[in-house]
Amino acid sequence: MTGMLRMLLRRSWPCTLCSYKKTEPFLKYFTSTPDKQQPEGENDMTVRNLCRLSVDIRKIRRVKGWVLFKEETYVEEIADILQKIGTSETAIARILERCPEAILCYPTAVNAQIDLWQSVCQNKNEVMALIEQFPESFFIVKDQENQKLNVKFFQELGLKNVIISRFLTTAPNIFCNSIEKNKQTIKMLQESYLNLGGSQANMKVWLLKLLSQDPFILLNSSTPVKETLEFLQKQGFTDLEVLQLLSKLKGFLFQLSPTSLQESIFFAKNTFKYTDQELKELILKCPALLYYTVPILEERIQTLLKEGVSISQIREIPMVLELTPQIVQYRIRKLNALGYSIRNGNLENLNGTKKEFESNFGKIQAKKQRPLFNPVAPLNVED
Repeated sequence: MTGMLRMLLRRSWPCTLCSYKKTEPFLKYFTSTPDKQQPEGENDMTVRNLCRLSVDIRKIRRVKGWVLFKEETYVEEIADILQKIGTSETAIARILERCPEAILCYPTAVNAQIDLWQSVCQNKNEVMALIEQFPESFFIVKDQENQKLNVKFFQELGLKNVIISRFLTTAPNIFCNSIEKNKQTIKMLQESYLNLGGSQANMKVWLLKLLSQDPFILLNSSTPVKETLEFLQKQGFTDLEVLQLLSKLKGFLFQLSPTSLQESIFFAKNTFKYTDQELKELILKCPALLYYTVPILEERIQTLLKEGVSISQIREIPMVLELTPQIVQYRIRKLNALGYSIRNGNLENLNGTKKEFESNFGKIQAKKQRPLFNPVAPLNVED
């Protein structure tokens, strides 16, 4: 009891990183009614501090209850740091419910993390918003110094801060790589681009676009990347054509193995009855035939066939295979409502991005609604 009393007395003083002092008298901890559902062995102080922040303890117990058993936690310190950058009490509660590991972080480390994120964000408000949306990416960091070095490396490469901040939130694993590993991968990509005939002048722009669209390429080793490029060359693609595929598929090409590429090529060749040269031209026109696995391609082709689309129509507009079955069915229903038959029509009206489809749909709709007789137009009547 003496040890517990001493700890409570010490915690009644302001923490070195906190700007406020607890207002509840420490004797309250002896008179409060204990939670009957609280598992034995939980850190009672941690639980009470979280409850004062309106954190739903039940959520933490269901998912990451082990955090509540840790002897040393920094609930109030972390809350205070988040408040200083403008985080609301409600948002703090949500953050701690979603990422309770945050209370195990040293306050000095959290402050340093805020400084790092602020170096690639416009202001603290942006940092606050990102932490609210991606608390795991912010608090769960294996090597903070390595993360800092990688941020600097990406800045030196020429990546914009807005891209780097997106990496920090949506691709945090690339910062787990050592700086040497990321440098090695970048060097390999640059060499591959130049070896395929790419120009030195365009290499930087190409590389930055590649990383922006698929940062996870940094998680690959150099071996599968080289194997993929060699496989495509063995299939008869010239260096320029491989470079073209690389530019279209970006880093997604390197997520594929020679085995999966072979399966996709074999499936497409048999399905569309193409010669080797025709198939190569089709792939250059629609690289998705390489990217999507055979089961996905089968599902998408079957969906189109059930809607009355023929194989010959798909051969003419293979890019329609980039659409999911749900999107295809939705678009066909919209076109059918206008009386447009996809069986007899052009798949171009079904294809494309959402914006392109809506544009085509609008043109068809306008054509259907256009009156046969225009009362405004002058009559061409012979005297």
